[in-house]
Amino acid sequence: MTIVRANAIDIEYEAIGPRDGPPMVLIMGLGMQLTAWPDDFCQGLASRGFRVIRFDNRDTGLSTKLPAIGPLTATALLAGATLRLPVRPLYGLADMARDAVGLMDALKINGAHIVGASMGGMIAQIVAADYPERVKSMVSLMSTSGRATLPGPSPRVLRNLLRPRPRRDSARGIAQTIEFLRLIGSPGYPTSDSELRAKVERALRRRHHPDGWTRHLIAVQAARSRVRALRRIRAPTLVMHGADDPLIRVAAGRDTAVNIPGARLRIIPGWGHDLPTTLLPTLVAEIADHCAATTPLRRAG
Repeated sequence: MTIVRANAIDIEYEAIGPRDGPPMVLIMGLGMQLTAWPDDFCQGLASRGFRVIRFDNRDTGLSTKLPAIGPLTATALLAGATLRLPVRPLYGLADMARDAVGLMDALKINGAHIVGASMGGMIAQIVAADYPERVKSMVSLMSTSGRATLPGPSPRVLRNLLRPRPRRDSARGIAQTIEFLRLIGSPGYPTSDSELRAKVERALRRRHHPDGWTRHLIAVQAARSRVRALRRIRAPTLVMHGADDPLIRVAAGRDTAVNIPGARLRIIPGWGHDLPTTLLPTLVAEIADHCAATTPLRRAG
């Protein structure tokens, strides 16, 4: 892994796969580090010939952390954004889209396949709409158009999502995160408790930064509908969503696809809001086939 300066922040990234392969930039979701993209997922795409680049969003992992704003201010901002009141977050999704493009600039990548999951899908949509010349194709995973009338998370998931993340009690933080991941996981592709714990502990060992989770959540809640932006996207687009996603409901995936000209929608029964190990071969195949259709490839070997 290495770090570059882009959009006035430091961004930690990792590149996997053939150096001359078509670049594929992976954008992760709320509060998650680049390691949340499973190694097998990245290696699978690299084996199809892509140069896979995953990175820590601002305020996560080893990328730049923004100044603390205090728990009271954070709570007020989150409450206001959730209630759709006018708020001024420290940064928004458009800033994070500029981070992704800045990373491409720093790596001298003129155009890339952009793949985003959850909040990362929202960011990917902005990149595709606002920087069309930089996007060869786009994949939006378990994400949303941001339309206000779409159904929200289940009440239990929403309560857990909005709970403050422990700042110092690592044992409580691990337990709370495992509980949340179990709530949003895939009923058709279950992940064992031991695997969940290993993932959470790995992330915690790498960097624990609950402020980033909160500020990401504020940025998401403060964002407005992207429907008009989606209608400007011309990059070949694949929208993938789980039929059993309790966090971002499947209606959000359908709304995303219907508003992007020519987008293809793939709904997977039993998939929730995660990247379960047993589903990775399907995701890799779908994404690689979609992106390869726009770029001549040679298989890595």
